[in-house]
Amino acid sequence: MSRDWRDRRALIVIQAMLELVRYDVLNRVFGFRRVYHDVVHAHPRVKGGGAPSELILNAMSCAESFYWKPARCLQRSVASVRLLRRHGVDAKVVIGFRAAPFASHAWVEIGGRIANDSPTYQRQFAVLDRF
Repeated sequence: MSRDWRDRRALIVIQAMLELVRYDVLNRVFGFRRVYHDVVHAHPRVKGGGAPSELILNAMSCAESFYWKPARCLQRSVASVRLLRRHGVDAKVVIGFRAAPFASHAWVEIGGRIANDSPTYQRQFAVLDRF
């Protein structure tokens, strides 16, 4: 990772915090349908020199540690994907479930690989949606 990105890490942490807040506001005011629409229409910005995906995901983890309430997997994944796309990374939110015993989980995929969680979720959960 270049020194330039290490120096700009604080800015990316702030962007991550704003994405967490954005999710909360949209979900509270308009419901998940609006959050979903927002992610579906947030295409990766093609610009040179976007931050590396590992830096963005680390910044999201840092922002979560300062967030005033627990960020659940769906909020974390949506916020991460929006931030990754802002920096030119084609990432997807994946929502999966297991029928028995029932469980659900959301994660981020980049190029078909889980980026922010354990890779075992791809084997343990059936994909409900990928957007």
